[in-house]
Amino acid sequence: MRVPFDAAGATVEGFHLTQFEALGLSQSILKAIAAIGYDQPTPIQREAIPLILAGNDLMGLAQTGTGKTAAFGLPLVERMLANPKPAPARATRALILAPTRELVNQIAQNLIGFIKSTPLQVATIMGGVSIGPQIKRMSRGCDILVATPGRLLDLIDRNALRLDQVEYLVLDEADQMLDLGFIHALRKIANLVPKKRQTLLFSATMPKQIEELSRSYLTDPVRVEVAPAGRTADKVTQCVHFVSNGDKISLLINCLSERPDDLSLVFARTKHGADKVVRRLEAAGFKANAIHGNKSQNQRDRAIKELKSGETRILVATDVAARGIDIPGVSHVYNLDLPDVPESYVHRIGRTARAGADGDAIAFCAPDEIGLLRDIERLTGIRIPVASGEAPAEAAVPPSARHVEAASRAVARARDVNRAAVNRAVATVPVPKAAVAVVKAARAASAMVMATSHMAARHASPVAASAARRMVARPRLLHRSSPAVTAATRALKGEAAFGVKVSGPGGKLPGPVD
Repeated sequence: MRVPFDAAGATVEGFHLTQFEALGLSQSILKAIAAIGYDQPTPIQREAIPLILAGNDLMGLAQTGTGKTAAFGLPLVERMLANPKPAPARATRALILAPTRELVNQIAQNLIGFIKSTPLQVATIMGGVSIGPQIKRMSRGCDILVATPGRLLDLIDRNALRLDQVEYLVLDEADQMLDLGFIHALRKIANLVPKKRQTLLFSATMPKQIEELSRSYLTDPVRVEVAPAGRTADKVTQCVHFVSNGDKISLLINCLSERPDDLSLVFARTKHGADKVVRRLEAAGFKANAIHGNKSQNQRDRAIKELKSGETRILVATDVAARGIDIPGVSHVYNLDLPDVPESYVHRIGRTARAGADGDAIAFCAPDEIGLLRDIERLTGIRIPVASGEAPAEAAVPPSARHVEAASRAVARARDVNRAAVNRAVATVPVPKAAVAVVKAARAASAMVMATSHMAARHASPVAASAARRMVARPRLLHRSSPAVTAATRALKGEAAFGVKVSGPGGKLPGPVD
């Protein structure tokens, strides 16, 4: 069942909901949201809240920055208040799963505002911090638990948490949870929660994998869609600069110098790249912070806090932050490096133009990124205006070269995300038949192999064979009897079949991929 609404909130039958009062929320909830400045519900809120209050399972699709947290959080709190129960020990009544620590914190902060002056309690569980205090906190139980899947299962394995009391299950940013390799964790969690529950799935994009996931999680769901998949926020002004990789940071410094008082978010592809950008900006006289997977949770929290307070006005991030940052006033998003997955572009630029504000998204496109830019334009359905430079000629690229290029990008991305993100990054590239055996063998291999031999071997590229050769040549890394070595050996045998040379000058192999 699909319920289409227009931008003003009118259904196809002409029924119109413009105020939170009309959505069926109680006075206590209305008072709480009025105190935090909520006035007009967004389209996703107008659609989803009445359906969730009615007890429906729901699959919601909306642009980033349109209030999805309130769309599920407000009716969730309303239903729990209408059916009060004591918080169960070592358990929770409502479980909200999110892919990143930043998003867990953001959701929890919003929920705390919703439950003010109510007996409900919110707790968070996430990696990057000590597990001891989380175990102690969950010994008392809670009403609403917001968690990342990995740390949640850690507590379950330690018998510090059980899910048999869950009445409401929410999957937020479900597509990124698939990107980050949580599919197996999600399946395990699904088997631990009661079958009789209300399940809500929300995301800004809805790839086919999410459609498949929804069928196993949701029962007769209502689909709420207020924007086509991949559509960017309406009030974001986009442009692209065609520039060489070597000139990108100089151009970024010029752009930032023209707007010294603006809050800006800069996206880099790698952790090392993000730190390098911060050093260059500081050398140019700017104060900036970086946020990525190598930063501790305290460092990440401090960087976001300083940007919110205005102490720093520039935050450089990898995609780890793309869906967890909700900072009012971010006026500019710079894509210093274009993302490998076009959906990530939608989430990146969704960090500006939040809650109806205006914002600018500036992309820097090097000659070797023109294919990524065209992928983004196909997804969003728009041609991004050119601010400077000229687009490079788009000559036909031989299939073998495309495989090598895609595999190289995939392995680079593995350094900053993980093997499942690479899976997604290369999913659209054709799989050479001769590499199927390598893929099958590598499925059981270690995370390192999954990020090298498996992913790149799907493209039969030099990246696959060189990574495989390093592992075979260094038996201390892996047992020779492991499936990983089997995969590596088969990848090496593919050298002749694909006509690639994996050794460098003087017969030396490339350095390790870490």
